[in-house]
Amino acid sequence: MSSESPVRDVMTTDVVTFALHEPIVDAMQRLVDNDVDGGPVLDESGKVVGMLSTGDLIVQESQLHAPTVINILGGLFELPGSRKKFERELEQAVAVDVEDAMTANPVTCGPDDTVEWAATLMHDNDLSRVAVVEALITPDEG
Repeated sequence: MSSESPVRDVMTTDVVTFALHEPIVDAMQRLVDNDVDGGPVLDESGKVVGMLSTGDLIVQESQLHAPTVINILGGLFELPGSRKKFERELEQAVAVDVEDAMTANPVTCGPDDTVEWAATLMHDNDLSRVAVVEALITPDEG
């Protein structure tokens, strides 16, 4: 296999998928039962709309990180991004179904893309997996 090989030559085809409104407890059990750490979330039409991973679920067992606030000359300022991170952790901590816990807008690649391209997507987006789909979704789409 070379970096120019198509993704279809190395991709996993027996993939555990999840439904948007699947109870989170059931999804967690299927991850354990299948000995996998994640998979794509599909909408009613079968389109990949998110990724669910053990990392999305771990936050439910951890403490929330409150937004970081600093005091400058008597004024309190919230660090950029800390509120968004807190809100995301809070949403995941109280997740009832897969849609609440998943990472939306997944980065995907096509089966004919090169292994090098898939690796670049994973590196550039700090991911451990990408869903391989016929109709591509880019990070800028929703």
